[in-house]
Amino acid sequence: MYHGIYVRRPFTLVPGPDEVSMEFRRIENLPPYVFATVDALKMRLRRAGEDVIDLGFGNPDIPSPEIAVEKLCESARIPRNHRYSASRGIPKLRKAVTDLYLRRFGVELDPDREAIVTIGAKEGLAHLLWVLAQPGDGVLVPTPSYPIHQFAPVLAGASVTQVPLGPHVRDFFENLEEAFRRAWPRPRVIVTSFPHNPTTYCVDLVFWERLVDFARENEVVLVHDFAYADVYFDGYKPPSILEVPGATDVAVELYTLTKSFSMAGWRVGFLVGNAEIIAALQKLKSYLDYGTFQPIQVASIVAMNEASDYPKVVRDIYRARRDALCDGLERIGWTDVERPQGTMFVWAPVPDGFDKLGSLEFAVELIEDAKVAVSPGVGFGPGGDGYVRFALVENEQRIKQALRGIRGFLESRA
Repeated sequence: MYHGIYVRRPFTLVPGPDEVSMEFRRIENLPPYVFATVDALKMRLRRAGEDVIDLGFGNPDIPSPEIAVEKLCESARIPRNHRYSASRGIPKLRKAVTDLYLRRFGVELDPDREAIVTIGAKEGLAHLLWVLAQPGDGVLVPTPSYPIHQFAPVLAGASVTQVPLGPHVRDFFENLEEAFRRAWPRPRVIVTSFPHNPTTYCVDLVFWERLVDFARENEVVLVHDFAYADVYFDGYKPPSILEVPGATDVAVELYTLTKSFSMAGWRVGFLVGNAEIIAALQKLKSYLDYGTFQPIQVASIVAMNEASDYPKVVRDIYRARRDALCDGLERIGWTDVERPQGTMFVWAPVPDGFDKLGSLEFAVELIEDAKVAVSPGVGFGPGGDGYVRFALVENEQRIKQALRGIRGFLESRA
């Protein structure tokens, strides 16, 4: 059972006389994808000739490092790179990410035992939960959260207990403790992700120290999705959970090139940390895939080793966009919008006067009238209704154009 998001409705297909009845059992527990409603409306408006500014889907628009692109082209021309690769990732790529962890976080990792390459963080998390949880196990997950955080445990057959998180949460660690005590079955895994998508909530190293101690005491595995490790602002610098001494006893962390190096479509991620968990995922992946196309892996090595300053370039662009959006929302009277210290998103409460609509209906009206697409908060779980998420994936000029459309929409409803 998944607590609080939907009621299971079994799929049934009424067969004809010569047809076979089908049940799609693993996906029966997945609700309709809420974001598809806004996406379908966006496509319909664009086909009708409307200029829709898409601040909904968090799909980075910043180019990948040119040096990585050049290396990809060069490597793709070498025939031996067209063969199967290794599901765990080539050794030099694993070494590149462990070198990055040493430079960036002061964390020393063994590339052979404590690192594995995944086909993006999303695939890595989904398959990781297959080895960590099964029917009868419990998993703690924040709400709202990025959908795969909530549904990877569901796909593994585990029960999910949601932990409230958001701008008004005073102490998320206390919420975790309380949720752990009341959860049944007893949680075996805690999934976190900071800076957090969608709420932009950030934590410090003291939080990780408390959580690692808690995990040791209660024999819980910690999974941290560190997607926004390098997207931070205003003097804040996100710590890795692995900076806590001894964290590898209980924790693993997902790092990805998607946001840090703006390499979203390349699908290169890593799981680092506890050696036993890494070995378990490696065993599963050996049955499932042969790894990412080898030229992509080679180019990713170059990105981390020779374009190590690129995350700052990306970060500066997102900071300017964040300021343009937040300043503009304030000017047009969209109040109580917190300026995020991390992520490429802005998490905004549905404006006064629209609260009764709910986030999905508000997002639909916004795209229809203002021609601006945002993500409805309800799509991130029940804790997200009442909010919408802006993705900073358009340049500043387009963001200012979006603000003009939003201003007209709000004034027309005043």
